[in-house]
Amino acid sequence: MIRLGEIQDLTVVKRVDFGVYLADEETDVREKVLLPIRQVPEGTKTGDRLRVFIYRDSRDRMIATANQPGITLGQVGLLRVSQVGKIGAFLDWGLEKELLLPFREQTRRVKEGEECLAALYIDKSDRLCATMKLYPYLKKDGSFQKDDRVQGRVYEISSNFGAFVAVEDTYSGLIPMKEMYGQVAVGDMVTARITAVKEDGKLDLSIREKAYLQIGKDAEKIMEVIQSYDGVLPFNDKASPETIRRELQMSKNEFKRAVGNLLKAGRITIAEKCIRLN
Repeated sequence: MIRLGEIQDLTVVKRVDFGVYLADEETDVREKVLLPIRQVPEGTKTGDRLRVFIYRDSRDRMIATANQPGITLGQVGLLRVSQVGKIGAFLDWGLEKELLLPFREQTRRVKEGEECLAALYIDKSDRLCATMKLYPYLKKDGSFQKDDRVQGRVYEISSNFGAFVAVEDTYSGLIPMKEMYGQVAVGDMVTARITAVKEDGKLDLSIREKAYLQIGKDAEKIMEVIQSYDGVLPFNDKASPETIRRELQMSKNEFKRAVGNLLKAGRITIAEKCIRLN
């Protein structure tokens, strides 16, 4: 069987002026695909086995190529956006015909010239397309452990779950909503700490340090914000979690720990409705 979107070893069953026809001898030699003449290695003869990738040409015909694509079916890879059209973006994946990334498969609008992480799939019309919705395509068999430091690319953000991250552009990770502090956007590269390795291999991540390491950074951030308010922060450690998250991008517990650190160091005074620099 000739499989769209995959690299296969196929047999030369017929030579013509414009190329050779290839078939899978183990299944059905009646099903053939053309390898254009410019792609045929010199000296190729009937019966030879050639390794090729199967895709569709500009006329939507199945065709073979000896060139290696940037990604194959089900794989994830970083591809450059060559142009943006009316139905989506087109990605350079190393073949003559560029790969369509439909608007509906974009987790953010991409721009010409930038790179995006994408997977290859077959759409309902039996055509190869790209998607930025990578969750089904990322691996879950990495040799990671809790507290490992990793790098990854944010590929999708959910208001319910958090930020989905492709760890090392390959493995499935998630920054849960409770760990979402600061500005995190699709396409961002993040350095994170693994907080849990789930039974199915998926990774929970945090972009913050452990509490005893993070407290110093949080304290300095609070000092900067107080200074931006001319030395008087218009709320104290009794403020709502929403106010604290909005102003400081940290949880209420983290805020209280850092404020306690600053108070102990004599750097601030906590008043009834505010915090003042000393």
